[in-house]
Amino acid sequence: MTSTRDYYEILGVSKSASAEEIKKAYKKMALSNHPDRNPDDPEAIGRFKEAAEAFEVLGDENKRSRYDRFGHAGVSGGNGRGAGFHDVGDIFEAFGDLFEGFGFGFSGNRSTRGGRASRGASLQTSLTIKLEEAAAGCTREIELQRHETCTTCEGSGAKAGTTPQKCDYCGGHGQVVQSRGFFRVQTTCPACRGEGAIVREKCEGCSGAGKIAKTVRLEVNVPAGVDNGMQLCLRGEGEAGSQGGPRGDLYVDLNIPEHPFFKRDGVNLLCQIPVTYTQAALGTEIEIPLIKGRHQLIIPKGTQPGEVIRIRGAGMSDPRGHRKGDLLVTIQLEVPKKLNAKHEKALRELAELEHANVSAHRKSFFEKIKDYFVDDPDESDT
Repeated sequence: MTSTRDYYEILGVSKSASAEEIKKAYKKMALSNHPDRNPDDPEAIGRFKEAAEAFEVLGDENKRSRYDRFGHAGVSGGNGRGAGFHDVGDIFEAFGDLFEGFGFGFSGNRSTRGGRASRGASLQTSLTIKLEEAAAGCTREIELQRHETCTTCEGSGAKAGTTPQKCDYCGGHGQVVQSRGFFRVQTTCPACRGEGAIVREKCEGCSGAGKIAKTVRLEVNVPAGVDNGMQLCLRGEGEAGSQGGPRGDLYVDLNIPEHPFFKRDGVNLLCQIPVTYTQAALGTEIEIPLIKGRHQLIIPKGTQPGEVIRIRGAGMSDPRGHRKGDLLVTIQLEVPKKLNAKHEKALRELAELEHANVSAHRKSFFEKIKDYFVDDPDESDT
């Protein structure tokens, strides 16, 4: 396929269009004229090839520069015409990645089995890590089972020395078209299940499936700052594709259990530190743990219960590359449930200085027993 039409005109863009605009224009035109969307329309396939030829030149900076200066002659062979693509398969081999995610196969890219190549299914698994690992980032190994292309038949599913035969039901197209009144419905061929070919003698290694189950170990690089419920995507680590198609992806769901000391609030970490009344009133310095290492926390004189002290940069990393979060320390006043006599005496003296109304001293059980056995002084004089 070669075209003498202006490449800019084919894609519907101006000569000053950016590389991204050219790419978008090609993608739009290629999708509307895709062979899978227009299986019985040779004119659409012609436009599909013409657009690919134009993008092959305009999408390359050097070729575009030559085309702008010399026209078709600047990008052609000795016959004065562009080399172009021989068939649709060549186009998908060159630009097939542009159509991933749109539900189309790689038309024309056929393996020994004869069916259209298709992307492998994506897989999903989970990984549990500690908050400390999430803060610093880590590398963990996971184990999963996925299907690999059979090495005995190289994915064809056919026994050694044989090849898959073209499906008689669909003529090797993998699709069948049925007419229902004014409508034409295209469905997957029930005989070959869309493969376009049928394996008569099956491979002993995979029983004709073309794939075998295999347990694999993979390393997962967990970036610093990830949060519970986030998902990592390992490109190309899913199921093997069919008929030479690319692998699917592997999605890893992250599970981060609650930490016994720290709580997370976005990129910030929260914790509570108990202090006594005297520490809060007089001020002190306390060593506290960080998500990594330790810190000498200075508590100023007169610190109030519930007051928050911020330690900048001691929180979580931001996975998007922004600044690190902070550690927010909430001061919690610790009131003793039991006091010895010395402590109680000191606090009552303090209460008198503050003119505070406090509960009266209550005698203990042993004090009451002692008073009971002491003789009445009036009786002893008689």
